[in-house]
Amino acid sequence: MRRDAIYDHRAQQAALPVTVHYEDGGTCETVLVLTPAQVELYSIQFTQLIAARASATLEHAR
Repeated sequence: MRRDAIYDHRAQQAALPVTVHYEDGGTCETVLVLTPAQVELYSIQFTQLIAARASATLEHAR
């Protein structure tokens, strides 16, 4: 599966390939389509998650 996100200017949408993991262990490859506002929101949220992980990693190392 291609892993690069793409942006379609005409559709004003971003597309990100993802793998969905089911509780039974199965997987499905699909595409997550996002509006520009959703991309901005998830960018902020992922930045916060990355910072939280880094902080937890530092705390665990002490």
